[in-house]
Amino acid sequence: MNVPAITSIDVALCIYYRNPEIGTAEMLELFARKSKSTINRLKKIARTQMLEDDIYTHGMYKLNTKSAYRAWGLDVEDLETRRNKLIELGL
Repeated sequence: MNVPAITSIDVALCIYYRNPEIGTAEMLELFARKSKSTINRLKKIARTQMLEDDIYTHGMYKLNTKSAYRAWGLDVEDLETRRNKLIELGL
């Protein structure tokens, strides 16, 4: 699975905590690469994870944020730890 890099840790955490469901707009903000084919591929991966988790969304074109992050290998706890370390170091 080839998932593009995120734009920043802050953006990833902000999207995770603000949105129980995400769509294309949030994905374009989250990932550095913005081609439609990449976004569609990532959506397909996340929908497969949602089926495994037995989670459904309210919107037809939305993804459950928690399942999507899990499918893309984005560990929120790790991102929080890294962000806190950057703040501690003053970077």
